[in-house]
Amino acid sequence: MAVTVSLAGVGKQFQQGTQALPVLNEVDLTVRAGEFVAILGPSGCGKSTLLRLLAGLDFPSSGEVRLGGDVVRQADPRCAVVFQEPRLFPWKSVSANVAVGARRLAKKPKPDGLLQLVGLDGFSKSYPYQLSGGMAQRAALARALIGEPGVLLLDEPFASLDALTRMQMQDLLADVHARLQPTVVMVTHDVDEALYLADRVVIMSHRPSTVTSVRALGQPRPRQRGDAAFAPLRAEILTHFGFCTQPATPRTGVEAGAVA
Repeated sequence: MAVTVSLAGVGKQFQQGTQALPVLNEVDLTVRAGEFVAILGPSGCGKSTLLRLLAGLDFPSSGEVRLGGDVVRQADPRCAVVFQEPRLFPWKSVSANVAVGARRLAKKPKPDGLLQLVGLDGFSKSYPYQLSGGMAQRAALARALIGEPGVLLLDEPFASLDALTRMQMQDLLADVHARLQPTVVMVTHDVDEALYLADRVVIMSHRPSTVTSVRALGQPRPRQRGDAAFAPLRAEILTHFGFCTQPATPRTGVEAGAVA
């Protein structure tokens, strides 16, 4: 069941020798249950750190992180994370890799249905070395979903894929969200990806990072890539990051809107 996630006054710093390196500063953000939020920001501003805090893989130096009203004090089984790399076990089959995601469930579902959902039907007995990059990411997504997470955290999961495969994966993710309705928080550097997938776009500042803007998209799904309705917001976001100074004609292709 989807749950609300929130950060209230969250700060995070890391110790480098005798000096503290501030990464996040007074971050306030609430993501409603079932909502899809994309996070954009400069490289190194702490977007991945924010996801780790939501997952309970790390903890804030100040402020609170909550899932469904509960303060996050440890890795939370209601969260599943998909990283930039698939991180599959090379000695396990695709089916066995996906099943790992259900290890905390008392009643463990079979992977077959999810493999079909992510387009890997017929590859259950294959091994990671036999998969393309896109197929491996599909397996990683299935592994995250089999645990029936209320929150799906995505850390640039399509960054290493070619443009066409990336668009296919975006379509798959949009379909998965429509069917299963988890709460989704996705870190991306791609403005077009954020506009295509998200209900809201969160823009973060340079480090020490805070939320500088939250923009609701308000466009129904399914969406069209390069929709002219997104052109003003796209230009505004790119201008915010210093990539253009006036509205541009919308372009198709995921490479057109990379922030960094």
